Amino acid sequence: MQIKVAIENNMEGRSIAWLLDYPGCFAYGSEEAEALIRVPQALIAFKGWLEGYTNHSWLSDLGDFDIRLVETFRAYKVDDRLQPDEKGDLEINAWFHYDWLPLTAEEMRRGLQVVEWAHNDLLEMTVGLSNDVLDRTYPDQRWSIRGIVEHVANAEWWYLSRLGLANGDSASLPEEMNTRVQATLDNMHSAMPGTIGKEIVRGVAGEIWSPRKIIRRACWHALDHCQHIHQLITRPK
Repeated sequence: MQIKVAIENNMEGRSIAWLLDYPGCFAYGSEEAEALIRVPQALIAFKGWLEGYTNHSWLSDLGDFDIRLVETFRAYKVDDRLQPDEKGDLEINAWFHYDWLPLTAEEMRRGLQVVEWAHNDLLEMTVGLSNDVLDRTYPDQRWSIRGIVEHVANAEWWYLSRLGLANGDSASLPEEMNTRVQATLDNMHSAMPGTIGKEIVRGVAGEIWSPRKIIRRACWHALDHCQHIHQLITRPK
């Protein structure tokens, strides 16, 4: 089995290896080589995670595999490309040639399942936490646990908005944490299937978007923050 990998360098100061055929499977490294080295471990861990949710995992027949690096991209801040009086702080993230491909019905089904299962993990990790724990701040963290969950919902709304698929505006999202997350998940389930088989590519604020890129980033983002919350919950007091 050949595993196609694309590398995004300089994303939030590190490299990420994207397993292009398996949204939600990714590996980090301090630089490109380290991210690539971690791909096999990430793939096996992702296979185990899928099997925790379904008896029909699309990685159930994973055997010997070869990793093929197909593309690299270097993320950059908008202010790296503008004059001093035009500077902003928007980060432009990877657009891979693979992102051009329209999503098949099966790819859409799998991608939306990964997002939904990641949401389930978020709920399971936070449902029993007190408000004190949810709202606890950490000197080295941007958000509390509640803030992270809300950020996941906000980001999913933002991804959908890149292609005009988001419901309403961000201010209309529900205030309650879990209701907000469910609202953006419902939006994904209702809006994304309409893009199956369609080549939709749009540039927004200097960054290129497509349905495949939305699925890729939504799966990554939700699972990445599941790991983030787990780290905070298990952090020694």
